[in-house]
Amino acid sequence: MNADPRAALEALTLAFERHLEACSARRGDDDPAVIAASDALADAFETYDDALLNAFNEMTPLVLLDDDDFDDDDFDDDDFDDDFDDEDEEDDDLDDADDETSGNDKHRSARGRS
Repeated sequence: MNADPRAALEALTLAFERHLEACSARRGDDDPAVIAASDALADAFETYDDALLNAFNEMTPLVLLDDDDFDDDDFDDDDFDDDFDDEDEEDDDLDDADDETSGNDKHRSARGRS
C-alpha cells in the first residue's frame, strides 16, 4: 500500500505528540504507555519514510535503532562526563589568559568593569 506522504507526515507528527504525552506522564522505566507510544512513533516514522521513497524516491536522513543494534556497554555515562570536563578546563584556561592579558582582576564585580 502506498501512503500519501502528507498524510503520513501528519500521522508522524501526531505520533510525536502522543509520545511526548506518554513520556510526561511516565510511571516508571517500563511504562506500557511509553512503550506503546514509542512503538507507534517508530511505525509512523517507517510509514512516512516509505511514503517519501515511493512518491519522490527520497528518504529521511534518520535511522531507527533496535535494541539489538547496540549494547548498554557501548554507552557509558563517564564518557560523556569526560567530554564536558575537558571543555570546562579549556574555558577556564581561556578565562585565565584573558585576565592576564587585559589586566582585569577575576574577582572584580561586573559593575566595576569598564
